[in-house]
Amino acid sequence: MNLLPLESLCVFLLPQVWLALGMQEIHADQETIGKISAAGQLMWCSASVDILFLLDGSYSIGRGSFERSKHFAGKLCDALDIHPGRVRVGMVQFSSAPHLEFSLDSYLTKQEVKERIKRTAFRGGSTETGRALKYILHKGFPGGRNLTVPKILIIISDGKSQGSTAVPAMQVKERGTTVFAVGIKFPRWEELHAVASEPTEQHVLFAGDASDAANGLYSALSSSICSITTPGCKVESFPCERRTLETEKELAGSYVCWKGSKQQNVMHASLCPFYRVKRVSVKHPSRCFRTVCTDPCDSQPCQNGGTCVPEGLDKYHCLCPVGYGGGTHCAPKLSLECGVDLLFLMDSSAGVTLEGFLRYKAFLKRFLQAVMGRDSPANVGVAQYDTSIRIPIEVGQHKDVFGLMKSIDALNFSGGGTLTGRALWYVAQHGFRRTPVFADVLDDLPRVVVLLTDSKSQDPVAEAAKYARDRDLLLIGVGSSFVRAELAEVTGNPKQTVVYSDPQDLFNRIPELQRRICSVNSPEGCQVQSLDLVFAVDASAGVGLANFLQLRDFVRSSSWQFTINRDVTQIALVAYGSRAHTVFALDTYTNNSALVQAINQMPFLGDVASASSALLHIHSDVMTVQKGARPGVSKVVVLLTNGGGMEDAAAPARQLRDNGVTVFVVVIGDAERDTLLRVAGSPSYLVHISSYEDLQRYQDLITERICEGVPRGDSPRSPVLPTDSHVQQIPGTFQHFSGAHRHPKRS
Repeated sequence: MNLLPLESLCVFLLPQVWLALGMQEIHADQETIGKISAAGQLMWCSASVDILFLLDGSYSIGRGSFERSKHFAGKLCDALDIHPGRVRVGMVQFSSAPHLEFSLDSYLTKQEVKERIKRTAFRGGSTETGRALKYILHKGFPGGRNLTVPKILIIISDGKSQGSTAVPAMQVKERGTTVFAVGIKFPRWEELHAVASEPTEQHVLFAGDASDAANGLYSALSSSICSITTPGCKVESFPCERRTLETEKELAGSYVCWKGSKQQNVMHASLCPFYRVKRVSVKHPSRCFRTVCTDPCDSQPCQNGGTCVPEGLDKYHCLCPVGYGGGTHCAPKLSLECGVDLLFLMDSSAGVTLEGFLRYKAFLKRFLQAVMGRDSPANVGVAQYDTSIRIPIEVGQHKDVFGLMKSIDALNFSGGGTLTGRALWYVAQHGFRRTPVFADVLDDLPRVVVLLTDSKSQDPVAEAAKYARDRDLLLIGVGSSFVRAELAEVTGNPKQTVVYSDPQDLFNRIPELQRRICSVNSPEGCQVQSLDLVFAVDASAGVGLANFLQLRDFVRSSSWQFTINRDVTQIALVAYGSRAHTVFALDTYTNNSALVQAINQMPFLGDVASASSALLHIHSDVMTVQKGARPGVSKVVVLLTNGGGMEDAAAPARQLRDNGVTVFVVVIGDAERDTLLRVAGSPSYLVHISSYEDLQRYQDLITERICEGVPRGDSPRSPVLPTDSHVQQIPGTFQHFSGAHRHPKRS
């Protein structure tokens, strides 16, 4: 295709202020846009050609648009091999009269030309585009070569010419100069097409995006002047749309006006129309020609649904789905290396709708594809529920991901009532079957149920969930914020709920769900260390019943942060007013569910607070071997108070610390810091919270602080006493820990 005559070439950029807006959009996919961008790095015209920029420097364009015109000129120079024997560049600025800024033979390198363009000063004046074209007709290209060298004239203008441009533009083209009409800012496309060379689709550009306009210009030159030498690059055409906003008058109504008459002192009433101005978008469909180059993403290197993003000409990176990201090809990065029996309980009731059910199926498939390796020790099953409950995929039925995916694809939406409580009862009794590993050994893996629902249950869930947890099932809830409270009721622990904000966010929760599942047999942090922990809760009238209930909720949710059994963490609970009351001792409960239920029974006492009596009670009647305290195990007391009744608490707190107990003070509201600091013994063990409503927000921080005081490995913090020592009551002091024999492990 012969796009341009070889004798000379002209590029004409001409927009008009009369219009309110001008733009050009290429209708192409993101992959094509990326290839167009990559091609810009490869453009290089090394042919023999003379290029003259003709910049509008009139007042109508203004300094801002003039600077943008200079930017476009410099951007185009990046693709030109400027050299005396190849590409030469010159510049003329015009307004009321044309002015030669520099001739084509003034500067011999690209850097010199670009620096001179930057130094070009705005002159100002009227917009005489026709006069500038006549200057080119009369003077030619200053410093240019003979007629065998193609010539490019780039006129960059913003503002309707105050004289006619049709005749001089036609004469410029008749002399063998090819005209490119490139609009900037507010172009009037009809006028640009009138002055451009044929075919106009290839010679009318928009300079608003300098990189895109430079690509369009280069693409038009490539078949006749500048040859594409880079393999994989070619000129392609795309549908594009050029738009402008034009001003129109619209009849808005009429008003009463007075008109004179031939009679003296006589006026006549009449109705006069009035108009309002509105802007109308005018579209000009066209085609754009751009150079595109292949990029490293054309080979589709990203696997598992990853999106390839090119980085220059030969590099790329992959945007991987959640759960993938091992290396550049989106290999799976998560895995269920934990050995668990895992049952997904999917809500397929009318409450979640067909769309929601299909979303959960897609989520389940994505999750299992991301975490299930060939040798994963996890056994997976799927149950569905609505009014009824069924288990179409038994736990451990499939050992390969492919068979599991096929079975999940076969699941169908049913659309009955939402009976989550009934479903929990059923899976607790029938959801897991023990599989013989050897003749006399049963596979006794931890059992996990993941509830997928976005609909509130139509039957009670609390009792059924407790029944499931009491049978040592770890319950994890996955749902939207709409069912957050119900999920927390099912799991018994807000930490075991996975809440998403919108449908897409559901898939972002895959790593979080994987961590929750594997936490059943690989607890993190101080949960794997031995710890004797006592919560001392101010239950006095100074706290008040409403605030006391929030303290109780805080203790309940905090308890879920620890693994409760004889070998890991033991928790005792003390409520105090003027006197202290043991709600339960360290050795009372051996699992989280029973302990949490007992916390709910903590009484509100309602009298005057005395923290010293609480600390004395903990030392003499709670942290003792008789009540389950273990020698050689780290010991922590967490005192929850509003700061009242702390006057005499420093001495018993110090005595507890002398016996290896960390005293942690959590104060809510205004309180005397110096007194509290003497009780805590260190700023590290004092947390001040402004209100009871903020308690839950500090739960993780307080847990971390407790964990920081728990040593790793076999280096106990508290002193180890001889196993044959006994409890002693020393007058005037507090009872020391005794090293009597450790309690046998209870079943």
